[in-house]
Amino acid sequence: MFAHWLRRSIWRRVGRAMAIQRASHSEAADEAAAAMADGAPLKLEDFLPYQLMVVASLVSQALSRVYARRYRIGVPEWRVLVTLGQYGVMTGKAVGAHSHMHKTKVSRAVALLEKRKLLQRRSNRADKREAFLSLTAGGRAMYEEVAPHALDFARRLTEILTPADRAAFNRAVAQLTDQSAQLVAETEQEIEEDA
Repeated sequence: MFAHWLRRSIWRRVGRAMAIQRASHSEAADEAAAAMADGAPLKLEDFLPYQLMVVASLVSQALSRVYARRYRIGVPEWRVLVTLGQYGVMTGKAVGAHSHMHKTKVSRAVALLEKRKLLQRRSNRADKREAFLSLTAGGRAMYEEVAPHALDFARRLTEILTPADRAAFNRAVAQLTDQSAQLVAETEQEIEEDA
């Protein structure tokens, strides 16, 4: 009995010692990583493209809770639904261009919305490869029901900004969007020239 207690006591002490050792190694590793990061030429958390991606991802996650639970649709379906709700009739290609989604994502979203009878296709007689997309009565009702919730979410998101900060933010986003589009065009031109 005493031997059993002694073994358990020793193993507990060994376990604690190992945990302390792991913690000190972890602290040392964290300190080394922090020292290395201070001298790094590129720090991810200070990198504007990364910052924008984090904000976009967090906002998208939070907003998706507005429509995912209630309507059982994901981000691509939401974008297609709202785009068609805004513009009425569009081709899949135009929806993709407007919402900055790849054609395969648009295609999958359209198929899901069509399966749920929220969207309808009408063939384009001038070009049989594409179709005109529009919301059904059910899709229009969903759009009109979710729109106030989305607008309320946007209001709550930006209520921390003063009107002047909001105006400055809108200007900055517009300028960054234009500059990003220009950089994409330049990159595509460089690729074509290299080919």
